[in-house]
Amino acid sequence: MSSSHTDSIVARSACRVDLAGGTVDLWPLYLFHPSPVVVNIAMRIGTSCTITPKAGKKIVLRSGDTGKSDTFSNLDALVAATKYSHALAAYLVKFFRPKGGFEIETHSDSPAGAGISGSSALMIATTAALSEFTGRGLDKPAIREIAQNVEAQLINVPTGCQDYYPALYGGVSAIHLREDGIHREEIKVSTDEVEKRFVLAYTGAPRQSGINNWEVFKAHIDGDKRVFKNFERITEIAHGMHTAMRTADWEGVGRLLHDEWKLRKTNAPGITTPLIDRLIEASRKNGGIAAKVCGAGGGGCVIFFTHPDAKPRVEAAIAKAGGTVLPFQVERRGVTVKRIKQK
Repeated sequence: MSSSHTDSIVARSACRVDLAGGTVDLWPLYLFHPSPVVVNIAMRIGTSCTITPKAGKKIVLRSGDTGKSDTFSNLDALVAATKYSHALAAYLVKFFRPKGGFEIETHSDSPAGAGISGSSALMIATTAALSEFTGRGLDKPAIREIAQNVEAQLINVPTGCQDYYPALYGGVSAIHLREDGIHREEIKVSTDEVEKRFVLAYTGAPRQSGINNWEVFKAHIDGDKRVFKNFERITEIAHGMHTAMRTADWEGVGRLLHDEWKLRKTNAPGITTPLIDRLIEASRKNGGIAAKVCGAGGGGCVIFFTHPDAKPRVEAAIAKAGGTVLPFQVERRGVTVKRIKQK
């Protein structure tokens, strides 16, 4: 074997928080609204995938954060299996069909069901690692398409596209959803200024995005006029958020985040919870300006917007009210892939 075939591959990618426009990014919902956009931020809460080639044909799939693992005698045995403990890795291996024996170990720093796209970010890291390991050399658009399609197979419902772009590119993004495809725009705003104004907290209550999003998706497709009007308004708010972030209009960011959450709560039951409401109220009483859940809601993480001088008070109030405050740091880099020579 050449040295390139004995190298380990390590890929890393970032989770995200979404500020406005989410759920509209489910295909084909965005085709029914005027030029939708999603605004999101890549977080320094990461995921990773390490692939280590081994002699023989045995395949081991291991999740470092959940402790789940699978072992197969060879690729044929993996493909023939009907149940997997580490389904994310197994489904991607079935697509890429790497030759020989190897171990895949994944890890996610995201809490379970946090709503910050931990699974989608891990899909990107694992897809990028397998692309390198198999010599496919896929570009970022191809990695996104494979990751999104395979994740849909995993969760058995349509997946939105916005979650993959922070993992691929990092930074602050506007994801434009058009008839001719999906286009990512970097929003050139000071990440230091962004970090001063946002707080991220985990409610400790995992949620399942596929369920809430699927209910809203079905209502939209079935012609629910209330849901359709909500999506029209969400699209308007997202356009406003795009402009506000691009121009560092922080007053506008706070107002629009509040409007987005107020509207989103009417989309489907269960989007908010008593704990989420309690955390938002505690934030407000200590100088917080606005807040919304990340992802589909029903638990997971909540993002709060505040004046820089009030941020420490808001963080303390959220912790006292039962939330777990997570570091709010913008990840400026996109997915990275490295080869490491085995000793």
